[in-house]
Amino acid sequence: MGSATEPRAVRVDKTGGTGVEIDWKDGHKSHYKFQYLRDACPCATCEEEREKTGVEPGQPPKPKNALPMFREPARPTDVSAVGKYAMNFHWNDGHAHGIYSWDYLRMMCPCDQCSALRRTAETPAAPTGN
Repeated sequence: MGSATEPRAVRVDKTGGTGVEIDWKDGHKSHYKFQYLRDACPCATCEEEREKTGVEPGQPPKPKNALPMFREPARPTDVSAVGKYAMNFHWNDGHAHGIYSWDYLRMMCPCDQCSALRRTAETPAAPTGN
């Protein structure tokens, strides 16, 4: 694991509900709102659902019917370390299967700089005229 994906400090504001802040060893700082993390759950079930509906990690799920149901804001009821490489959330909706590795969290950093890098990486290169 390189310094880009090694946290120096991790703060989870369960009580205030503001989310998770990570200071990375390379100097980068990330802030994740709890709803973003819940919508980016990396478990197989959530990944499969996003693939079916064409939703990107971190985006809210598409409503299953024309009248979207109220969703209580996501909040963890419990947070635990998974070895030295990840964290796990038990969410207030009962979901608890996602293991959020440091690599995954860094890759999913929602800051403007990281979001722009992801968009650039996803954009296909223009064909050359040769």
